[in-house]
Amino acid sequence: MKLSYDPKHNIAYLRFHEKRGTVTTIKISDEMNVDVAPDGTVYGIELLNANEQLAEDHGSLILETSGHQREITLMA
Repeated sequence: MKLSYDPKHNIAYLRFHEKRGTVTTIKISDEMNVDVAPDGTVYGIELLNANEQLAEDHGSLILETSGHQREITLMA
């Protein structure tokens, strides 16, 4: 899994798998898209206007792994 963030465009992308062919992008809302393979595998989730969507967490993303937390500030 990989998280990337483009501060210039304020877009976050959470990738679960490498794209290995054609994917269909499903628009969930004006601010969220999901990339899906023909077999239904979710490749990734795109958050448009990322810092606004995460405003509850003061514009930051909190990653938790193995009991450790890391906060990533998302600023446009």
